[in-house]
Amino acid sequence: MAASRESSTIYEAADGSELPMLVFEPAEGTQPVAGIVMFHGGALRKGSADGLAPHCRQLASRGIFAVSAGYRLIGQRAVSIDDCIADVRLAVEYFSRLAASRGLDSSRLASGGTSAGGHLALVAAMIAPDGPFPASKPGVTAVVALNPVVDLLAYSPEQQHVLEQGAGIAAGRAIEYSPIEFVRPGNPPMLIQHGTRDEVVPIDQVRRFRDVMVQAGNDCILIEYERAEHGFHYPGPAGHFDDVVDATAEFLLHRLVSRREAGAVVPAREWPFDGTAGSTVVTTR
Repeated sequence: MAASRESSTIYEAADGSELPMLVFEPAEGTQPVAGIVMFHGGALRKGSADGLAPHCRQLASRGIFAVSAGYRLIGQRAVSIDDCIADVRLAVEYFSRLAASRGLDSSRLASGGTSAGGHLALVAAMIAPDGPFPASKPGVTAVVALNPVVDLLAYSPEQQHVLEQGAGIAAGRAIEYSPIEFVRPGNPPMLIQHGTRDEVVPIDQVRRFRDVMVQAGNDCILIEYERAEHGFHYPGPAGHFDDVVDATAEFLLHRLVSRREAGAVVPAREWPFDGTAGSTVVTTR
């Protein structure tokens, strides 16, 4: 597998402070064919850009310009989820400029993340910054989310209250941050990878989101990892890291790059989906 190049930079947060952006590129002399910016998890209160560095490193070795970006955390420099979302939007804009300098236009770019970071990526891509309306220009062409929260109203009233308090959302306004409420025709194509034993975001929540996306005429692929729990995709004993990276790379290359142009950078394994918008693949270990 080809090596990758690594560097780091900073971008300006919505409050003017500096935030880290870890940059992973294909080996010297290799032109990237697609790009993705990813956001870490941690319930908006912990975590760092280092969390998804292994994923980005492997994606870069497959010909993808991959970036892992930080954002302000609640209890530190962020007051509420609104600050986190504002930073994610700015990170996507800065990433787009970096990608353009590598010869990639917006049609080749995706955003994504894990858990809270996946939720932030979905919100930024689906909801306009000036209010609870569908975003017309999300800045990316596709979204890849790993065990994301997609329906804040799927939890009990007590759990919703805890979520609102933890995220700095005013009481009763969780609906304004719930991706499933903003599904409309024309949402970006999405790949969601999720464990069937996720104790934080039950798989049924994600299946409903997939179904609503498909009913609206959107492209939404769900990969279910049998018996996998929340955070199943990291390197380690869970054993799904390679499968998650492979599926992410294949999705990006399949959706954003023509088969001919992708050429040798497409992994040897065939694209596992049948091409229908609501395909589901169950992966077991």
